[in-house]
Amino acid sequence: MISKAFVVLTTLLFSFNALSSAFAFPNNPKFLKRQEIEDASSPTGGGFGAVDPPPPPGPPQFTGTKLVHDGDHPWQPLRNGDERGPCPGMNTLASHGYISRDGVASPSQMVTAVQEGFNMENQFATFVTYVAHLMNGNLVTDLLSIGGKTPRTGPDPPPPAHAGGFNVHGTFEGDGGMTRADEFFGDNHSFNETLFQKFVDFSNQYGDGYYNLTVAGELRFQRLQDSIATNPQFSFKNVRYFTGYGESAFPINFFVDGRNTDRRLDMASARSFFQDMRFPPDFHRPPKPTSNEGIAEIFSMHPFLPGGNVDGKVNNFMVDPTSADFTKPCVLYADIVNTVQGLYPSPTGVLKQNLIKNLGFLYSSLPTALGAQCDQLFPYGQL
Repeated sequence: MISKAFVVLTTLLFSFNALSSAFAFPNNPKFLKRQEIEDASSPTGGGFGAVDPPPPPGPPQFTGTKLVHDGDHPWQPLRNGDERGPCPGMNTLASHGYISRDGVASPSQMVTAVQEGFNMENQFATFVTYVAHLMNGNLVTDLLSIGGKTPRTGPDPPPPAHAGGFNVHGTFEGDGGMTRADEFFGDNHSFNETLFQKFVDFSNQYGDGYYNLTVAGELRFQRLQDSIATNPQFSFKNVRYFTGYGESAFPINFFVDGRNTDRRLDMASARSFFQDMRFPPDFHRPPKPTSNEGIAEIFSMHPFLPGGNVDGKVNNFMVDPTSADFTKPCVLYADIVNTVQGLYPSPTGVLKQNLIKNLGFLYSSLPTALGAQCDQLFPYGQL
């Protein structure tokens, strides 16, 4: 039986990057004034200092469907130096100004953005954001890049931590992406037209031209087989096991206009999100807070146990019995904490204090996000 651990399918980070379209935004005075204010108040616009991280925000007051491609959030093409990465959801939110358009924000800002822009359920949003922040963010300045490593998140933490952003392979981003090549082939974060055409072909074959749950199940299994056959370093376990299935459900749950009830995504809208980082015209978010709907159906079409290729050989897949899976949600939590310990073996001062706080924020979301009450782990003690 599959547990509610599906909620932790960390869909913010599934493998879609985008290339900007070459449209210039109209010279709109209201927009320009908004951009001036945003740039002046951006957390990356000045010096850096230690930040006492605030707790994640709670649910918004209004949780129904609404227009999100609106006048207050116009799309804008990338500026030189803006960060974008493997998550089409966060890429789109940045390009519409739901977070700073430079692609660097605090985890609290990101939770607010995914709730406002995609009506993501609060505890789900908290869990996935703080996993990403703990593994790939700057815990002193409380900033995280949705793309690659950038000085805009502040001074580097002590090694082996990296503050490398969403693009870092093996902590959150991983193999078998739907429109991303595996990191072994050199680029794990750029939009891949060949893989997108496979997305289109499967949608035509199994979904009558739309991406739906049937397409998701078939494409997820095929991408796993592709990676097993071509990537000698293929790995699909622990956090990536969950994110891999999560990315398959994400387009159905968050990229289908909230006024539609058919739960299928057309190809024009798919390309708008995945490649252009742009809400389709007149796009409305889902009608209720949403997290993991459809994951059980996707998994059940072709059940697949966590593991990877071994001995540096293709077609040499072995199951890893120690990995978290959908029946062992607390193993996932323990793996995340152990990974964080590996990145920060001996923190002191503000860094240690902020690690304790952020791990606490993560743990607070577990009962809802994991559907389980796990024993809390205290690698750095308690405040």
